[in-house]
Amino acid sequence: MVTIGGYPGGSAYVSTKFAIEGLSKSMAYELEPFGIKVVLVEPGLVRTNMYNNMVAAKKSQDPNSPYSQILQRMSASFQHMLQGGSSPDVVAKVVLKAVTSENPTLVYLAGRDIETWMEAKRKMFDEEFHKMMKENLMK
Repeated sequence: MVTIGGYPGGSAYVSTKFAIEGLSKSMAYELEPFGIKVVLVEPGLVRTNMYNNMVAAKKSQDPNSPYSQILQRMSASFQHMLQGGSSPDVVAKVVLKAVTSENPTLVYLAGRDIETWMEAKRKMFDEEFHKMMKENLMK
């Protein structure tokens, strides 16, 4: 998932993506004088086994935990969205385009979902985007 914002249940995962984005954007400035280009490939949801390998804290799975309902709703939404996710081939083609370009851009989006989300984010105020994502992710 890309750094369009956080989402319920994704704090640890999303924070690593924000860190990589910040590191990469900073390195782009630092390495440019040496002729080194930095590119970020930001995929949306990709149909992989990642979700099947996720681990949730035992306490969050307890039906009495306030996180239990959040995780259940997120799981259902994520499974639904994953069906429309991109194939790994889509990401591979974007990576190939980025690394073979003579003049690469800093950011490459990989997948229709991320393109749609980024366009919505550009057109909305933060509060509107947050509400839209919450409504879509917390069904």
